[in-house]
Amino acid sequence: MLIISEKEMQENYFAKDAIKDVRNGLTDKNNGLIKNPPRIVMDIPEYEASSLNMPSIDLSNNMSAMKVVTIFPLNPKIDKPTTQGILLLTDATTGEHKCVMNASYLTRLRTGALSAIATDKLARTDSKVLGAVGTGGMAFEQVISVLEVRDIEQTVLFNRTEEKAHDFKQKLIDYGVETDIIVVDDVKKVMRTSDIICCSTRSNDPVFDGNDLRPGTHINGVGSFLPTMREVDLTTIQKASKIVLDDFPSVKEEAGELIYAEQEKVWSFSDAYGELRDIHEKEDVRENDEEITFFKCVGTAYFDLVAAIGVYKKAMELGIGQKVEL
Repeated sequence: MLIISEKEMQENYFAKDAIKDVRNGLTDKNNGLIKNPPRIVMDIPEYEASSLNMPSIDLSNNMSAMKVVTIFPLNPKIDKPTTQGILLLTDATTGEHKCVMNASYLTRLRTGALSAIATDKLARTDSKVLGAVGTGGMAFEQVISVLEVRDIEQTVLFNRTEEKAHDFKQKLIDYGVETDIIVVDDVKKVMRTSDIICCSTRSNDPVFDGNDLRPGTHINGVGSFLPTMREVDLTTIQKASKIVLDDFPSVKEEAGELIYAEQEKVWSFSDAYGELRDIHEKEDVRENDEEITFFKCVGTAYFDLVAAIGVYKKAMELGIGQKVEL
């Protein structure tokens, strides 16, 4: 059994790797080579917590995975992370359990890869300004992944706690991001200057006014993942000429802003342009430079699986990870 730590993954498996592996996974899903059953969610009411079990199998690589994620919102009070996850990778030809890896970075990176692929298909090719609304745990991989697919000249950061946005800016600089990076004190400044916006908050209420969006903007929404969460408002949904989903069944159950829009009868899931796998190999998805596009991502198991297979292959190639006998 190979055990791969988050640090080893961060040092050896990067955004460009995840983008390539997720692209391949989308193709395999279209070809019927990936099975992705519904995830199992078990609530733990005493701690306002949940445990998620997410199985999937990739028949093109003959590997299966079980990702286990726990979400404990009260953990910061005891100085522990809110979200923790591990992933078990199994050989689908022999049943041998091959690898256990940390799933926190994996989740962030594959989510960034999904946004990058969506951005590549939906954002204007001449996009130069990237806005980030929310600079928490999911935001970093969003930014560095989008930088892989567009020639960004300026990154604009907004967080309700401005100090966290400045810390995030320094993190980007330390990583080697060379765009001009500015922190703004009003989310309107992000909306009015950005060509691409990555929204990664856990807000129950919209975090920006869709009336402030410029024509031609592309938005990636990855923060809200419960029916009660709505980081994007109805105006944005109504303005979007194309709304693309990462996984239709998951989004229909979990994407609060779209569920709410359907309840309010201003949008319907039948209006969705399609899933990411429907467009990732198409040319000229964007029809003009004025349309506003929206990618909604809540995540599903096979995205983790295809990235985990990539991590495992990289680990075997480079000889990283710790081998243990169980």
